[in-house]
Amino acid sequence: MTETTVGIGGAAESTDMVLNIGPQHPSTHGVLRLRLVLDGERIQHAEPVIGYMHRGAEKLFEARDYRQIVMLANRHDWLSAFSNELGVVMAVERMLGMEVPERAVWTRTLLAELNRVLNHLMFLGSYPLELGGITPVFYAFREREELQAVMEEVSGGRMHYMFNRVGGLKEDLPAGWLGRAREAVADVRSRMDVYDDLVTGNEIFRGRTRGVGILSREAVHAYGVSGPIARASGVDFDLRRDEPYLAYGELQDTLKVATRAEGDCLARFEILLDQTHNALDLADACLERMADLAPGPINQRLPKVLKAPEGHTYAWTENPLGINGYYLVSKGEKTPYRLKLRSASFNNIQALVELLPGTLVADMVAILGSLFFVVGDIDK
Repeated sequence: MTETTVGIGGAAESTDMVLNIGPQHPSTHGVLRLRLVLDGERIQHAEPVIGYMHRGAEKLFEARDYRQIVMLANRHDWLSAFSNELGVVMAVERMLGMEVPERAVWTRTLLAELNRVLNHLMFLGSYPLELGGITPVFYAFREREELQAVMEEVSGGRMHYMFNRVGGLKEDLPAGWLGRAREAVADVRSRMDVYDDLVTGNEIFRGRTRGVGILSREAVHAYGVSGPIARASGVDFDLRRDEPYLAYGELQDTLKVATRAEGDCLARFEILLDQTHNALDLADACLERMADLAPGPINQRLPKVLKAPEGHTYAWTENPLGINGYYLVSKGEKTPYRLKLRSASFNNIQALVELLPGTLVADMVAILGSLFFVVGDIDK
């Protein structure tokens, strides 16, 4: 069998057509290229080609001190900025043997869950858009705007919050902020039924996603897929429950880990929706607990030059899109000797090699969008 790369037009009947989707293409969420080998309308082979926006973050980590690293870690998954920061500061704190004040622990947990809702709302709105439904994205951005307002008030940032610090948080919460955050969470929750009625209840959406792009449990384990995509295939694993960090150990009654057995595009969307509801419940639980906390510090005082002791550690968190891990190696200097980033989207996108062969080109967009990735998280 010979391969012929063609532009416009066809090739001989005995050859396969090689089609490039991207790197600039409306359905690729950014500069990702898919090299598809087609037999008519059916995909025979799929190869994700990555690296178009690679910024060498891991190498830059080695030339920045532990305060400056937070800025770099903030940006690889730009929809989960707060959670990205969290992993880095937790790794350094673990190396230092540092205990974080209780108010900082609960505030971090609250902001991480609000960040999770912001991340999921983006995909809950954009995924139907890729399948031809424009209305949900307007609802999603309405809810996002309300939560972004409280995140901006507390941190000064709408996307890159830069609020975590080694030893706690940048500064204390503004006066009255907890009440405003509680109102925002209640408002968003009161309107979440839109997605049940408008999207999952839509027969066209269900027709495009049910039974399409089925990812098996075996493939999830083989490719290191994590987060909502893994749970949609029946892999019941969530670090917040199975290896609790921050205040999640005290939130086990509120934390609900949703799973599905189908492993198709619809299951992945439904998991995202379930997680959004649960993240709002967790945010409420954090707000109630913080209202009862006694006044106290929200960070630890640090020396002017912060040096982690010699050694190594691994800190992983349940980011909105999956497991995010930092492997930190220190030689006792103010900069890390090595800081390896394990990002969720990098592993998750590999599953396309398994998912796309045998499907139609029309289903490719539905499958690609259902992996809920951020290209910066792939290329880091």
